Amino acid sequence: MLFSRSLLILAVVVFLVVFAAGSGVDTPAPQILPKQFAGWQTEGPPQASRDASAADPTNAALLKEYGFSDFEAATYKSDDGRTLKIRAARFADASGAFGAYTFYLQPEMAREEIGDQGASLDRRVLFYRGHILVDALFSQMSVMSAAGLRELAGVLPRPSGNAGNLPPILAFMPHHGYQSNTEKYAEGPLGLGAISSPLTAALVDFGANPEVVLGRYATSEGEAKLMLIEYPTPALAAEHLRRIDAANHGAQPQAGVESVENIGPFFDKRTGPIVAIAAGPLSQSDAQTLLGAVNYEASVTWNENTYFDKKNNIANLLVNIILLCIIVGAISLAAGVAFGGARVLLRRYFPGPLFGSADQTEFISLDLSEPAGPGSPAGHSSPTESSNRS
Repeated sequence: MLFSRSLLILAVVVFLVVFAAGSGVDTPAPQILPKQFAGWQTEGPPQASRDASAADPTNAALLKEYGFSDFEAATYKSDDGRTLKIRAARFADASGAFGAYTFYLQPEMAREEIGDQGASLDRRVLFYRGHILVDALFSQMSVMSAAGLRELAGVLPRPSGNAGNLPPILAFMPHHGYQSNTEKYAEGPLGLGAISSPLTAALVDFGANPEVVLGRYATSEGEAKLMLIEYPTPALAAEHLRRIDAANHGAQPQAGVESVENIGPFFDKRTGPIVAIAAGPLSQSDAQTLLGAVNYEASVTWNENTYFDKKNNIANLLVNIILLCIIVGAISLAAGVAFGGARVLLRRYFPGPLFGSADQTEFISLDLSEPAGPGSPAGHSSPTESSNRS
């Protein structure tokens, strides 16, 4: 009976350990594209890959810089025989999807109200929703094509926590004079090189974790570029502005920093942690007007990943603590029962000098009773005799 109880307790302990270990296992990412939406049905299973080359062989390295995660491609067919080819790329967060969207966005595209942002040109529609970038190609457009893609955007998986937030620096781009579809976002040197930056990657210094956004603006002299670089702190922004000014005025740059060559003069300023660069055919007054529209206002925001998911939150921590207490208690109980039961069984089935007889006392006692008669040992007397002598 005791042995059966020990087995039961051991089974419970093993189950709790396996359950606690299984609760921390990461679940696979959900499928990107649905099997059907808005009357469109897939033709065969989608083609999935975690290789950025499958999404874009030419710009695979750039997609990885934006945080590329995985890719799916599928062909859909409607009841009237039209086909729709969709290529969807998933990124680590919405910033990566937005950066890739701005890379593929062309100025001649028309804006579309699809997903978070969308644009179209002829039979092609480009949009992003959360951390997923979608490139759709219709065999033939119809009046309901945009509505169907809106339904698709609504069923796409969404990122958790702050991974769905766009970079805060986008809010500081001026609206006056902005040329449509010219906003570009970069997270590394490859993205910076793809947006025709007025600065080199060495001057921007992506080792300091900056965020870069660039747009084109109409001025009295022509089309100018405005680039904003946001650094983690105002001190870092001030330090990098000194390097940029030194390169802009032809001074000897600091060690490890390249000089600006073949770019031409530009205007700059710092506001908080943001360095603003205005370059191109613009006068000093136009540059001051453009730079004057960029003003940083300090606000308390939380843009770090809070990791509020199944694996990382306070409720899950409390559950794991309770499970740990249960497991430790069960192991202690099982160890105590096993130790005590083994001792009893050994004494019962193997009596003798090694484990002791079955009727042997369990503890040592001292005999402090009074001597029974005159034969008691010499030198010992009862308390009554002591008091009589005195």
